[in-house]
Amino acid sequence: MDFLWSPWRYAYVTGQTAPADSGRCVFCEIGSTSEDDTAGIVFRGRHTFVVLNQFPYTSGHLMIVPYAHVATLEQCSDAILAETMRLARRAEINLRELYRCPGLNLGWNIGECAGAGVAAHIHLHVLPRWPGDASFLTSIGETRVLPEDLATSLAKMKSVFWN
Repeated sequence: MDFLWSPWRYAYVTGQTAPADSGRCVFCEIGSTSEDDTAGIVFRGRHTFVVLNQFPYTSGHLMIVPYAHVATLEQCSDAILAETMRLARRAEINLRELYRCPGLNLGWNIGECAGAGVAAHIHLHVLPRWPGDASFLTSIGETRVLPEDLATSLAKMKSVFWN
C-alpha cells in the first residue's frame, strides 16, 4: 500500500485555521510579522510581499500580496500593480530555474464567488506546472502529491529571489 503524507495540510483539513469571520486577515497578519521564515515570506518589496502558499497546489506555489488591505484591482494603487507584475516576472524566472517547469499558472480570484479563499485581501497566485501534473489523483481523487516539504520550498525560493 502507498501512503501520501502532507502534514502541513492537517490544520486546513481539520478546520484548525482561523475562521473567515474571525475579523482577522491572514494576509495582513503575515505582512506585519517579523517572523518571515515562520510565515513563509520569500521576499518583501515596498508595496507587496511574496509568500509561499501554506496549502499549495504544487511545490513552489507562491502568492504575491499587497501590504494594503484591498479586495480588488480597482482599489490597488499603480505602485502596487506595477510591483506585483515585476515580482510575478521574477517569480516566473525563479520557478523555471529551480523547478524546471515548462509552464506556470498566474491567477487572481477576485471575490468569494470567483473562488477567493481570502476575498477581502487580493493576492496573485503563481504556480509552476508540468505536463501530466493533473493526474488521476488530482482529477478524481482530489489529492495532490507534493514531493517537497514547505521548509525546503521556502529555502530554495529565498536563495534565488533577489539577493
